[in-house]
Amino acid sequence: MTTALRRVDPRIAVCVCYVAAMFMNGMDATIVNVALPALVEDFSVSASSASSVNVGYLVSLAVCIPVSGWLGDRYGTKRVFLAAFGAFVLASALCGVSGDLLQLTLARVLQGAGGGVMSPVALTLLFRAYPSAERVRLSKVLLLPTAVAPALGPVLGGFFVEHLTWRWGFFVNLPVGIAALVFGALLLREDVQDPDKRFDLRGFALAAPGLGLVVFSLEGIASGAAATLSWVAGVTGLLLLGLLVRSQLRAEHPVLDLRLFADDHFRRASLILFTCLVGFLGTLYGFTLMYQVELGASAWETGLVTLPKAAGLMIASQLVPQAHRRFGPRLLIAGAMLGAAVSFALMNAIGPHDVWLAAFVQLASGFFVGGATAELQVVAFTTIDKAATGGASTLFNVQRQVGSALGVAITASVLAAVGPGLASYHWAMLASAGFALVGVLLALRVTEPVARQREPVAARR
Repeated sequence: MTTALRRVDPRIAVCVCYVAAMFMNGMDATIVNVALPALVEDFSVSASSASSVNVGYLVSLAVCIPVSGWLGDRYGTKRVFLAAFGAFVLASALCGVSGDLLQLTLARVLQGAGGGVMSPVALTLLFRAYPSAERVRLSKVLLLPTAVAPALGPVLGGFFVEHLTWRWGFFVNLPVGIAALVFGALLLREDVQDPDKRFDLRGFALAAPGLGLVVFSLEGIASGAAATLSWVAGVTGLLLLGLLVRSQLRAEHPVLDLRLFADDHFRRASLILFTCLVGFLGTLYGFTLMYQVELGASAWETGLVTLPKAAGLMIASQLVPQAHRRFGPRLLIAGAMLGAAVSFALMNAIGPHDVWLAAFVQLASGFFVGGATAELQVVAFTTIDKAATGGASTLFNVQRQVGSALGVAITASVLAAVGPGLASYHWAMLASAGFALVGVLLALRVTEPVARQREPVAARR
């Protein structure tokens, strides 16, 4: 068996480990939302107390992302990835056996720490294994975990809550996680870019609390708890991030290499993905609530009607390589973002008995978001040098995390501002569509052909 494994292309091993890790991380970000009412009942706690399960995870994730690039470059991507992935799998087991809310929250903090390091390093592994010319073909790999997993989370969560127990939302990670860890330990190749790379302590001291407070604030706004504390945390976090920008532009080895935004493709693709995620996560959160609270569906029925979103994402992943060759990145991204905006707005046309319309709209939103995100991840890294991939992956994941949290927070804020009733959800969907339209305008500035226009960022320094 060991001999057979050694014959596997190491690049295939990277893809397998990337999909397993990112799928688990992406799914856990949404699967717990459906389980929160069951947690409240099992642990006999209030809904606001149960939200600590999500807050602890998201804050820990945000705090640990900035250090991931330095860890991978300094100690090796294989070693750091496996350690972080192992922590995530262990934390999943601890979540499943938790006896009270405190134990579950602490386990989720560990899970967030593992996910915060694991995600950027996994992306670094993938892009260092494949040159830019081959990355369009990677869309089938890139899209599956990063976009499909969050859409499948509510489906599996609803099934586990209604037919098994919420604990299976964590136990489901164990067999896949353990198998991927063994596979990665045997087949991944070590890549140490800079064994003497110094750690930017000042940058990390600003980035970790800054990002953590911003994510804490957005999650607090979304849950409606402790509004004053959430706003104070948000303002403090933004001030720290402002100081961080000044520090990072002067640092020789910054923990967040903001100079990478000088690359036009990376900057524009990052901004477009940010608007896409704000809209996508906003509608994912808002539609799930609307379909249950206002249209009277159960958690399981809501999960089933959102399942076509995952199908749309997977269909898009098959078509992006051909569409890239035929239309180029500008038209492909702009068209996909326009389609996403229309599909977000069409969610307002869904009534209590419009199951087929709901399924079609979810399929369309998944298809267009999938096409945009798959192409954007390729475009962003096209002109990034191999040595700078770790820093670029870290920045990319910071934006992904903040964009996702912001999308949920904006939807929750609109719902709170408008008040009870279906109209508040309709305004929230239109807000998400507005962000997608901003993405369309940004996409029209993407230049072609992407791969040949600029030399790598690292080479220009």
